[in-house]
Amino acid sequence: MAAAHAFFSFSSVESLLHSASWVAGNGGRSSRNCSFFRPSPVICPGPEPASHELSDDFDFQESLRNVQALLQQPPKSRGGMLTTVDHLKRLCIDHYFQDEIDTIMGSCVDLIHSDDLLDATLSSRMMREAGYYFSADDVLRKFMNNNGDFNLGLSNDIRGLLSLQDMSHLNMGESSLYKANEFSSKHLRFAIKYLEPNLARYVSQSLDHPYHVSLMQYKARHHLSYLQNLPTRNMAIENLALAEFQIKKLQHQREGQEVKRWWIDLGLAQEVPAARDQVLKWYMWAMTALEGFSFSRYRVETTKIISMVYIVDDIFDLVATQEELSLFNEAIKTWDLAAIDSLPSYMISCYKALYTVTNDISDMVKKEHGLNPINHLKKAWATLFDGFMIEGKWLSTNQAPTSKDYLRNGIITSGVPLVFLHIFFMLGHDLTEDNRDYIFRIISCPAKIMRLCDDMGSAKDESQEGLDGSYKELYQRENSQGDVEEHMLEIIAGEWEDLNRECFSGTNSTLSHAFVGTSLNFARMVRVMYGYDDEHRLPILEDYTRMLLF
Repeated sequence: MAAAHAFFSFSSVESLLHSASWVAGNGGRSSRNCSFFRPSPVICPGPEPASHELSDDFDFQESLRNVQALLQQPPKSRGGMLTTVDHLKRLCIDHYFQDEIDTIMGSCVDLIHSDDLLDATLSSRMMREAGYYFSADDVLRKFMNNNGDFNLGLSNDIRGLLSLQDMSHLNMGESSLYKANEFSSKHLRFAIKYLEPNLARYVSQSLDHPYHVSLMQYKARHHLSYLQNLPTRNMAIENLALAEFQIKKLQHQREGQEVKRWWIDLGLAQEVPAARDQVLKWYMWAMTALEGFSFSRYRVETTKIISMVYIVDDIFDLVATQEELSLFNEAIKTWDLAAIDSLPSYMISCYKALYTVTNDISDMVKKEHGLNPINHLKKAWATLFDGFMIEGKWLSTNQAPTSKDYLRNGIITSGVPLVFLHIFFMLGHDLTEDNRDYIFRIISCPAKIMRLCDDMGSAKDESQEGLDGSYKELYQRENSQGDVEEHMLEIIAGEWEDLNRECFSGTNSTLSHAFVGTSLNFARMVRVMYGYDDEHRLPILEDYTRMLLF
């Protein structure tokens, strides 16, 4: 049965949904004050749209059966069925119907050769997401003239242009997709002022926050609002999406409370001078990267690892002397609580917390998957500390590394490889000589994206005086006449292409969809965490936090 692909059983979902009713009855918000998580003021959410409410007589099982029946009925058109599947994916409820979706996708493979722009591009994007290999240049050639430009007659096909725009962001380096992005963006922006309001909003939102590079859970709410304003609606799909939103919100609130209790009990915010106290921010990274009801424990444990990375970073940048850091670094290499006697008290507390969290995760992996990853995790922490020591040496000796050397080390000190290695083992993977290089590539892309976005100077909420270098400054020093931000944006775009290639090239990867999705989601979250506006606010993060937590 298709619903067997769901992470919870019917009864478990209904139980959570019943528990979540108090959230929905409060306009989709927890009755707790925002200060529970102690976010910065710009994150404090407002009320959720009233249209995102679920009726009191909603039956979860019936809604599942109705959507399932819709997917199993003889299609009026294969393109129409693909559109329905696309709606389910955009609303993040496709995991309940994977068997039906696989059948539909298999019957629509040849639509990539369609002469209809919407059918060809929608099927191409969805086939690529599902791991089918094809050349985008071959698919789009029929829509181009002899000069290799898109036919101007396509400029009036709004739905086709939207689909072309979505497809363009899954670029693996194909020239046609560069042109597709430019062509669709130009004509969609021109068309916005002539479209009816609901479609105009949807087009504008699609251009500002492209589907593939944006957070699925964030886009889902906006897609639902769009569907709710269409002349014809499918209430079974809408209601199931609403139920999913509410279940996830309740689960995220519970996880957030657990993480907050752990952080308060740990006491590091009081013991480590000048350390950041941003538990909501740390949880948001884990909440976004690891999607799925069954990964609740992994999200909590990943948040703990992320918090330790931030605290260690602060110790290196703001607190400790070089002598203390050398002792700290040596203690990490020994991985022995007996090695911490010579450390200052705040370092001892940090070491014990780091040691305990990492060993707890290792024990959990051993119990659940029969693997003992502790040696790999110890090495990962040692590598991170060595990276911080290298940065410290550059600064203390006034040595300016090359921008390439800085970025190579900056990938490590971002903490992303270490966090991902913990997730890798929690998801049941094992590190071998055969997959080591592939794992590094799929991890290094989001790490480099994060490092570059951070170094572009957009992290204006970090009111700290510590300095640990900047790719932007180093590159500008080497290329005084160049446009450094344009250069960095080009690198980020290239990393997205590499990430697409690793995730969708059709290679026989042994990695789970969950791990691949984690890498993509992390890269998507970077756009949210560093998406500052002219007033130094984070409007997307504010909106996203309100939707998923309050």
